[in-house]
Amino acid sequence: MNRWIIPALAAIAATAQDARQIVDEAQKRARSNSQHYEGTLQVLDGKNRMAEKRWQYDRIGAFGDSKAVLRFTAPAEVKGVALLIHNHKDRASDQWMWTPAIQRDRRIALQDRSTRFFGTDFSFEDLEERDSAHHDYKLLGEETVEGAVCWKLESQPRPGRSSQYTRSLVWIRKDLYAFVRVEAFRKDALVRRIRYGDFENVKGIWTARTLEVEDVTRKSKTVMKLDKLDYNVPLSESGFTLQALRRGS
Repeated sequence: MNRWIIPALAAIAATAQDARQIVDEAQKRARSNSQHYEGTLQVLDGKNRMAEKRWQYDRIGAFGDSKAVLRFTAPAEVKGVALLIHNHKDRASDQWMWTPAIQRDRRIALQDRSTRFFGTDFSFEDLEERDSAHHDYKLLGEETVEGAVCWKLESQPRPGRSSQYTRSLVWIRKDLYAFVRVEAFRKDALVRRIRYGDFENVKGIWTARTLEVEDVTRKSKTVMKLDKLDYNVPLSESGFTLQALRRGS
């Protein structure tokens, strides 16, 4: 083997390992046994018209082995609409949406995960909590984002992992090990951009209280603001079932 090839291969392996370690450390620092927050969603369409919703979120478990419930609390026309998510380490999540107006839940099919979640700019896939092991990572360098020095990485789904995105660019703050920006692509087209801001240390976890999700194709965006945010709160497994989804508790 050419004597220049071995050092080159070693450098590539080291870079991949460094990228994996960065993402694993970011995930480790964000880990909690449970989470609760309430917040607002401001949805701005391509003509800058705004609709506001309120929701609450509960999650038990962490990263690839967790369960979550999202439930709208206002306005009246969406109150009670809810999404139950069971995340798995070895496959895509299971998801069910409950619509109280018709007293019916429906399972979200895998092929529908790229569609928008109830008029927001989040897709159903965006609401999953995936373990870092679902992706491969490459360190691309460093960039400054909103005044903070960040690692810039490329993320690609591992073979056999389902995703609407062929790759994503990810920026992680070096001081906080927190995600500050994600740009998601289908082939070469940028389709979704997520920005994280207003970081606060909550029980030792640096958390973005504001998220801005932009649907590049539709030219719309959703701004999510979190309040009443807490970690490691007492929650019961019984609250993360279809029966609980239907009864609104």
